[in-house]
Amino acid sequence: MTDTVDTTVLPGLLTALRLPSIARHWQHYVTVADREGWPAARLLGTLLELEVAERAQRRIQRHQAESGLPPGKTFATFDFNAAAGLRKAHVLALASGDHWIRTGATILAFGPSGTGKSHIAAALGSALVDNGYRVLFTRTTDMVQRLQTARRDLGLAATLDKLDKFDLIVLDDLSYVRKDQAETSVLFELISHRYERHSLMITANQPFSAWDQIFPDPAMTVAAIDRLVHHASILEMNGTSYRRRAALQRTADQVPTVNPHEPPVIDAPRQLLEEHTMPR
Repeated sequence: MTDTVDTTVLPGLLTALRLPSIARHWQHYVTVADREGWPAARLLGTLLELEVAERAQRRIQRHQAESGLPPGKTFATFDFNAAAGLRKAHVLALASGDHWIRTGATILAFGPSGTGKSHIAAALGSALVDNGYRVLFTRTTDMVQRLQTARRDLGLAATLDKLDKFDLIVLDDLSYVRKDQAETSVLFELISHRYERHSLMITANQPFSAWDQIFPDPAMTVAAIDRLVHHASILEMNGTSYRRRAALQRTADQVPTVNPHEPPVIDAPRQLLEEHTMPR
């Protein structure tokens, strides 16, 4: 009778203690323990390890959902062979987080459009989430609009504090922000707020020399760059645009097989495509 009473109260106790994984699986493991003669300590340890593991997985799923990371952009789908200047070992080392995340360091990814900057940033962010960190991936223009709204509502400081919950914020496509669009000084506020406290990753297709088109005045431009490069890892991505490669491949796949007994056919679509995408 005592065993029956103790067993019946377990579900309520486990719910009160917020141990859903143990609540779902304890009966199975108790049966195994009774059959195989496990000591109590082994049974307890097994159930607790199960709870910790499933709790960590649920946390990762929540963090992935809130991250804004684009789906499918992982290291498994990134072609490192086509990314000239990018060292795979270096990027994978950054994915572990550790020291650079703890010290609020920065990653800057530069390169022409289509070379995979956004993809590598998303892949890095996804790997960091899997390793227990919180990441926010956002277009820089969207972040600027969010911060501008917060400033207008006198809530900029509170918004910046809320963003501190993210170990890494990825600002994608910084070069598309223009100082004549609005007061982009809020972007400088974000950079200053996170400096040496929480990490940023920025992708840009323009070098530092063109950043005077982003911030309201030259002094702010210099100050922003100074903070970003102080503890920065810089990724140079100078490969050929993957969009151009894909377009050329599609064009090549559409070219019919040439019959040696027929007059040659000029591949006009491919020729025009190559001329259109030729670097100038």
